Amino acid sequence: MIKIKLLPRGKKHQVTYRIVVAEDRSKSDGKFIADLGFYTPQTKTLEINKESFADWQKKGAQVTEGVDKLLNPNKYPKKIKNVKEVKETKVEEEVKVEEAKSEEEPKTE
Repeated sequence: MIKIKLLPRGKKHQVTYRIVVAEDRSKSDGKFIADLGFYTPQTKTLEINKESFADWQKKGAQVTEGVDKLLNPNKYPKKIKNVKEVKETKVEEEVKVEEAKSEEEPKTE
């Protein structure tokens, strides 16, 4: 099966991606059939040859999820990070411990 996918290029912390047509089971940085454009995450630059992209889709090439997210960002909602519960401060914990001790101790008069 032929897919339109991202091919990583560049170096650590400066990765750029080529948008290519390649065999489904080829390596992520292996051989490809056609080069359709590029994406640079640092500058959010996306350039793609729409004519050849449409042509390859007509020929039956499937678009991977990564490329689809770049082309249709509204289709994939942004994930909301879970906010961890704020731990009680040590002062509040100490007050609770003292209250618990005072309730346990019998009052002597």
